[in-house]
Amino acid sequence: MKLEIRADGLHISGYVNVTEKMSRPVVTSKGQRVVEVIEPRTFSKALEKAGNIPLTKDHIPDYVLAETRAGTLKLREDAIGLHAEALVTDPQTIAEARAGAIKGWSFGMRDVEDIIEERADALPLRRIRGMTLDHITLVIHKVPCYAATSIEVRADDETRAIEYRAMDDAPEVISEPAYDNSEYKKRLEALKKRRRQNAESPDGKTR
Repeated sequence: MKLEIRADGLHISGYVNVTEKMSRPVVTSKGQRVVEVIEPRTFSKALEKAGNIPLTKDHIPDYVLAETRAGTLKLREDAIGLHAEALVTDPQTIAEARAGAIKGWSFGMRDVEDIIEERADALPLRRIRGMTLDHITLVIHKVPCYAATSIEVRADDETRAIEYRAMDDAPEVISEPAYDNSEYKKRLEALKKRRRQNAESPDGKTR
């Protein structure tokens, strides 16, 4: 994850998830302990059918920092995995980035399509082949958690499970150097001094 603090805001880029990479042991929304991989094209298919996908803070639905609909969040799957680029203008989040408080990416998925492969001497392997990509998030105030499940209740009283996944990716913070106008100030003061000197008569009185 790269965090670049520029004049127009916080530019964030990096991989949210790497496909075909075996995870740490996780617990699925059904309570089964497995290791899992997300198969190639899973994110591409999710993006093709998705509407607006928000970038939130700490998985808080109402704290939206950027979104695909506005063009401030761009998502794509390539040969490595799910890549994200975002422009965040929230002053608090920019200050947190400057202070090194952003811990990494996470994402929420639901309606997961998977197959479980039993293995003799290891945890079952869960292959994720489809999903609804609910959101991407910046982990800031929460303790980074590789995997978790949240049960949400919708307005129609329907419940749905959103599985959270994160990736180990230490952020790199790059701050655009502040504009140094000290030389300009020196030249301006010198010009003012010359003008004052030119405005004085030989006897020291102002013309």
